[in-house]
Amino acid sequence: MKNRLFVLGLAAITLSACKTALKVSHVHTEKNISISKDLPEDPQFNTVIAPYKQELEGKMNTKISHTSVDLNKQGDNSNLGNILADYTFEGADNWARENGIPGGVDAAVINVGGIRSTIGKGDILTKHIYEVMPFENEVVIMKMKGADLKGLFDYYAKTQKNNPVSRLYIETDNGLTVQELVNGKEVDPNRTYYIATSDYLALGGDNMTFFSKGEMIATGIKMRDLFLEKFRANPEITIPKDTRLLFKNKKNKTDE
Repeated sequence: MKNRLFVLGLAAITLSACKTALKVSHVHTEKNISISKDLPEDPQFNTVIAPYKQELEGKMNTKISHTSVDLNKQGDNSNLGNILADYTFEGADNWARENGIPGGVDAAVINVGGIRSTIGKGDILTKHIYEVMPFENEVVIMKMKGADLKGLFDYYAKTQKNNPVSRLYIETDNGLTVQELVNGKEVDPNRTYYIATSDYLALGGDNMTFFSKGEMIATGIKMRDLFLEKFRANPEITIPKDTRLLFKNKKNKTDE
């Protein structure tokens, strides 16, 4: 194990070094020596890392699920966005029920900008999930008063941005909210709600400052790990059909 960690550490250092130009200075003169692809490879180094590279590539190319349609993030109700929002809800809801929140989670909000790739029709491989979610974001649960959820709905009315949601229905017309529903019901301003999201958004990312009025509950769940688990548990992906965001008379707004 020590030898393996040493080799991996050496590989990381060497690869890192290869990405940085070497600067050599003498008195008042400087000369940059660029390391390019034309330089010969080190056969001994390649021999050492080859087994680990092969092992990693094998894991990344492992099939974990399948989709009969392209999964994309375009449109106000994108299929990939809604799937990932649902997975975020399910993971947080399960954690909540096991950790002292009997009613579970009420809804989930994620950001379309955090979805960094799409998945084409066919087999879904492990590497596809890493491409979709390359960040180390964690799932958190925001405990919020119903009255403070008004900020969430106002955010969507103002931005009309296609940030995916689960168990929410937001309808706007000319930049004003027409319907604001959680699990098909109007918000009770006196009730406590639990909203699953990412730590990035909970801390105000993507201008979601409304979360600052809530109490953050950490779950310790990495979003990418959760998505990998959910895709593995669903060998054939089912596309959500419900409408969650409806922006009527949408003007001068673009989707991610």
